[in-house]
Amino acid sequence: MKKILVLTGAGISAESGIKTFRDADGLWEGHDVMEVASPLGWEKNKELVLDFYNQRRKQLLQVKPNAAHHALTTLEDVFDVQIVTQNIDDLHERAGSSKVTHLHGELLKARSSFDENLVMDWRKDIKVGDFCEHNFQLRPHVVWFGEAVPMFQKAAEIVETADIVIVIGTSMQVYPAAGLVDFAPKDARIYFIDPNPNISESENLEIIRKTAVVGVPELTERLLEEEIR
Repeated sequence: MKKILVLTGAGISAESGIKTFRDADGLWEGHDVMEVASPLGWEKNKELVLDFYNQRRKQLLQVKPNAAHHALTTLEDVFDVQIVTQNIDDLHERAGSSKVTHLHGELLKARSSFDENLVMDWRKDIKVGDFCEHNFQLRPHVVWFGEAVPMFQKAAEIVETADIVIVIGTSMQVYPAAGLVDFAPKDARIYFIDPNPNISESENLEIIRKTAVVGVPELTERLLEEEIR
């Protein structure tokens, strides 16, 4: 069974109605990114950071997976599919994808600010005074700027075994995630789905200049037909 690695970014979730955090001016919902997504910002104003992610969590619970998320699940009928996402939402899982690795954490989980391995499911607001079993403040289970990306090594190992790589909804400008494609085998076929691609086609790289909800269903149908044939 051929192995497919799917790398997704904010573009696929935006089409479900999830706002991309960063605006054109570089602000995240009106905040400097370091205020709401860095260890320093957390130490400076925990209430602000918690409110920022509480609002994101409420929004996430109001949206649904889109046609792109659902199309990816159909590949599992014929391929061994692994999804590595930069997104902190659970839309891939809700659509039915069975193997999802979150590079930057998960919005519907909280973790101890004392023990990063103490993680729990969390669908309500996190408030100042919500403590873990060690009596330390709970924080969002997300990777902030300046923090290590603990799932990167696992993701790189998945890419190394891929026969096909599909990149969706990411500019490939944010590292270390952008470097993952470099781990793909030289003979792997790579598809880049983006209406405004910032890279060029090459011998094994095909660009599909379409949005995720249009391009992903088209590509999945094509791959399934090729494999069944």
